[in-house]
Amino acid sequence: MAVIELIPDLSSCIETVARREYNDATRALMTATSPDEALVEKAEVLRLFLETADFRKLRAESEKYLVAGKRVKFLVYREGELPRFEMQVY
Repeated sequence: MAVIELIPDLSSCIETVARREYNDATRALMTATSPDEALVEKAEVLRLFLETADFRKLRAESEKYLVAGKRVKFLVYREGELPRFEMQVY
């Protein structure tokens, strides 16, 4: 199971960070000379997360911690066919 770490900040919300990671993964896949299964899995998990997550809710929840000076990390993974995530504050 691939677990993807996404770390938003006050200048880049969780959706922006997830889109960047997804774009980087798909760009790497398009230029790869041989298929990289880990990269394919990463791109797929991020695609599912981007299509299904309630980013308005995630932004509101994470930004209250960021404004308070805390750091936030999202761990995104797939369970069956569904994307799952957990938010950690530290």
